[in-house]
Amino acid sequence: MFSEGIHHSSLVMLFLIIAFAVIHSGGAAIRPKAERIIGARAWRLIFASLSIPSASVLIAYFLAHRYDGLRFWNLQGIPGMIQLVWVTSAISFLFLYPATYNLLEIPALAKPTVRLYAKGIIRISRHPQAIGQIIWCIAHGLWIGSSFMVVTCAGLIAHHLFAVWHGDRRLKNKFGDEFEELKKNTSVIPFFAVIDGRQKLNWKEFLRPSQFGICIAIAFFWWSHRFISFGAEVFLSSKFSELFA
Repeated sequence: MFSEGIHHSSLVMLFLIIAFAVIHSGGAAIRPKAERIIGARAWRLIFASLSIPSASVLIAYFLAHRYDGLRFWNLQGIPGMIQLVWVTSAISFLFLYPATYNLLEIPALAKPTVRLYAKGIIRISRHPQAIGQIIWCIAHGLWIGSSFMVVTCAGLIAHHLFAVWHGDRRLKNKFGDEFEELKKNTSVIPFFAVIDGRQKLNWKEFLRPSQFGICIAIAFFWWSHRFISFGAEVFLSSKFSELFA
């Protein structure tokens, strides 16, 4: 199952992560100026047309090469490991849900706007996407244990830690004292603001149709995992994969 392609595929994956980070975080950085020039909807379409394909290529390459390189550990046979990985992965998707914009804004059907949120998942963590990605990396890193996976997790976590700093900086520039008040009453570390009394959870805020949609997505990912190997083989046999060979 493990190949000798530790150097090549890991470096390619690192390059893909950096490329996605530049597109995603770079696009967020120039968003205010771009929206003033071409409008919020036009910029969102340009951003999505670059960000979504780059993410798709990254995911496809990861699925095709996730077992490349050396195997540092093998915990797959430990009783309860499958359940632990699935529960942890499900939790990661609850954080990864895009809490900072409405879904209709992704294709620009609704005008994209930057908002401050202080409810729901933001009470738990001010940067739920970063926390969700870190949790996902921990779960899948435990399961796979390859050197390629370690490089992938290191790259993804590094990007999202940068995104925490970058996101706070952009919100500070846009909202000023309003963001400082939000920052003072929230935390990046999950539940830290709840534990020290700055936040109080209101479970009614989580009873939304979007949360039901996340549960459906989690069930779909659980069902579709059986086809990952087939999809990886298709990618490896495609002409597109030759670009990274």
